[in-house]
Amino acid sequence: MRYMKKLQQDDGACVAALATGHLLLFHRLDPLLRRNNAGSFTSPTLHYTDMQSVVQALGTKESLLKESVLIGCREDTQAYFCLDVGQLDRASVEKLCDGTFVDLKKSFFLLSGAEAPLVAKGKALLRWHQTNKYCGASGQSTCRNQAGSHRVCGTNGVFSYPTMAPVVIVLVSDGRRCLLGRQSSFPPGLYSALAGFCDMGESLEEALRREVAEEVGLEVDAVSYSSSQHWPHPHSSFMLACHAHVSPAQTQLLVDHTELQDARWFTLDEISAALNAKAPPSGGLLAAAPWLPPKHAIARHLISEWAERQRAAGRPDG
Repeated sequence: MRYMKKLQQDDGACVAALATGHLLLFHRLDPLLRRNNAGSFTSPTLHYTDMQSVVQALGTKESLLKESVLIGCREDTQAYFCLDVGQLDRASVEKLCDGTFVDLKKSFFLLSGAEAPLVAKGKALLRWHQTNKYCGASGQSTCRNQAGSHRVCGTNGVFSYPTMAPVVIVLVSDGRRCLLGRQSSFPPGLYSALAGFCDMGESLEEALRREVAEEVGLEVDAVSYSSSQHWPHPHSSFMLACHAHVSPAQTQLLVDHTELQDARWFTLDEISAALNAKAPPSGGLLAAAPWLPPKHAIARHLISEWAERQRAAGRPDG
């Protein structure tokens, strides 16, 4: 952590780390993936010298590599960076790097849990830099430091830093079933926990109760915090995950179809089947078992946590 801080504060040290570092590649914010011999996908890291060969082969200036953004380092201080090569021909880069650029949402279902957070962080930082090239106060151009940990306005000297928007995500239960919803933008059959942005001045609990009331018309009577996670959609969110309970006597759903395409109660048997599923359900929206978010997503964690608690309590399904 101290080494990371040094790289964020010392441009010279960061340049030296980049010269021996590894890079995750993106093309217009789509990460590069590679299929291994076992048929699964990984997010390959390319050594800086390998990327030098790539840009030379494509007739591009090597200064492109200096646009890399620091995203982490190993215990042995091996630094990792991300780089968007959107100005280069996509097919040519894929051929030279032996991989394929894949939409980030799709890639989350292909990557292991260990790789996905680093890819998510990379996309979030690259997008932040792409959308913060000008100062909100002066309207003038901003410049980044070498690590990409901040930008500064050359006119007024104001610093800006990458931020995350707080989002509450909640798994509602009536003690026997859990509630999942889906938006029209979700892949067919996918259901997830309810979620929404926290409004200015709201506490976590207030935002949770409001979102549940607005989206499905239920009144929450108990809330417990679970965990948190960075999520790169829609523009870098800080997911605050909770469990919520509603009275079994008041479970009639009044779904706001401007917010959700559908919302349904699911039993433990249905959730267990979904957790063990290897592919999306063939029955689409009306399939008995939903298709769940990827394993590293905090929504999946909430659902798994609820199922484990149900089994531990020995509660019958049905």
